[in-house]
Amino acid sequence: MQLWRSLFRSLFCKWKSYRHRFVPWVALNLARNRRWEPCTLPVWTMRYVQDSRCDKLIPDTEVHAALEKLFRAIFLQDLQSQNELLCMLPEATKSTYRHFHAPEHQSKTSSESDVPLEAREILHSTLGFCIARAPSSIDSAGTGVFVSKGHVQKGAVVSMYPGTVYQQYEPIFFQSIRNPFIFRCIDGILIDGNDKGISQYLYRSCSRRDQLGPLKLCDATWLSAFPQNPWAVGQYVNNCSNEREANVCYQEFDVPEYFPIELRQYLPNINYSPDSQGPLRCVVLVALRDIDCGEELFSNYFTIVQ
Repeated sequence: MQLWRSLFRSLFCKWKSYRHRFVPWVALNLARNRRWEPCTLPVWTMRYVQDSRCDKLIPDTEVHAALEKLFRAIFLQDLQSQNELLCMLPEATKSTYRHFHAPEHQSKTSSESDVPLEAREILHSTLGFCIARAPSSIDSAGTGVFVSKGHVQKGAVVSMYPGTVYQQYEPIFFQSIRNPFIFRCIDGILIDGNDKGISQYLYRSCSRRDQLGPLKLCDATWLSAFPQNPWAVGQYVNNCSNEREANVCYQEFDVPEYFPIELRQYLPNINYSPDSQGPLRCVVLVALRDIDCGEELFSNYFTIVQ
């Protein structure tokens, strides 16, 4: 009897944590999952889009500009360790960074400690805010993502959803077992954002497969505690609730072919299959309103295409 009680208690604790990321749980609780406010219609914790073309809070050009701005700042910070990579780049691209790599520039900009900036500090100096993982403000929800410094403006890219990208026809059954981090795009593409177990192994394997010498085509550091891309923590953003409304939303973004080759090493996504056609799918989280320092990020897990 004691064994059954212990087992039930263990399963119940696991469920309390798991349910916040479990889409069927959201679907079964739609009737209770609404907020009534005075003099307003009920607001549901679902996100409606008319069709896939309407799933854009900001234009793709703004997403592209934000990614390139942050990644270029990180690249410039890492430039001293990128000698081998620079030699492989086209001459036009190398000339862009030659000024920053010159010895006279290095001597002028060296600080007293010569300690490189952390990724989160680069994010703050470039875009005016930092985000960090910490225990969620929701009981039993596990890890959440908070604005740890600065201020996020409405419409800003706040985070990215990392992971291996699977087309509709590609196998993901074994990776999906006990995996609450699988994101489904509107067109059926899946992104496995789990940083443990078989998901972690597959991502690392794919990242090595597509590497061209020293030239990396994706970022695998999001699997560690210190991601090189400070945005790559979007899989830990919890679902909104009656008490905590969404302040960010997901937006799908296809990386264009002309995205700078030297900056692709910071993209936290990679295709499962080397034969995948078309651009790489990424998902960013965009601020629905201004978000202050100390606030936790909440999204809408349940999106309905009308």
